Amino acid sequence: MIKEINTEEYDAMDKSDPMLVKFYSKTCGPCKMLAFVLKDIDKMNPDFKIFTIDFDENKELKERLEVKGFPTMLFMKDSKEIQRLTGLKQKPAIIKEIEAIA
Repeated sequence: MIKEINTEEYDAMDKSDPMLVKFYSKTCGPCKMLAFVLKDIDKMNPDFKIFTIDFDENKELKERLEVKGFPTMLFMKDSKEIQRLTGLKQKPAIIKEIEAIA
């Protein structure tokens, strides 16, 4: 299940499991299209954690993680960023990254 989180929730959560964290903006067209792709991926991989963070409402976290544009996807494992993809990506590219860290 895709979950919307904020800076406090991000800082408090256990980041040891593989996960995808997507930064987005509500006014971003590619972000909206990526949301549909991630919903499909979530249906295929319900145990893989996917989180979304509003770029505009969490500016401190965005700056701390050096997120420059949107959408930005951070692939994380063992509390570390393993890979970063920016812009709208197709489902096969995202699945490839998920499989690499799962």
